[in-house]
Amino acid sequence: MRLTGTALRVTIFISENDTWHHKPLFTEIVHRARATGLAGASVFRGIEGYGASSLIHTPGLLSLSEHLPVTVIIVDTEDVVRAFLPQLDELVSEGMVILDEVEVIRYVARDKGAP
Repeated sequence: MRLTGTALRVTIFISENDTWHHKPLFTEIVHRARATGLAGASVFRGIEGYGASSLIHTPGLLSLSEHLPVTVIIVDTEDVVRAFLPQLDELVSEGMVILDEVEVIRYVARDKGAP
């Protein structure tokens, strides 16, 4: 798959302890993105943050260390991303989902035969 030019990035801000049917929410989002055929998805774990509650979550506070921020980033063409948004609406009950237009300079899938 090749992707270049204008694309849409969806960024999902959730907590690492958010779940969907007893498994991590970020895992469900990534697996659904793959099943839908989106170009790719990456999950990043934050080391500190706060959201609507204004409570700062940090590994230094034991009571809040299990609620560290997680960000899922997905980039694809606008129509593919927008078609995926209803699934995010179903999955994300707390958190933030943002969209922004990006320019993809290079995205080329590895050859399936390559290591």
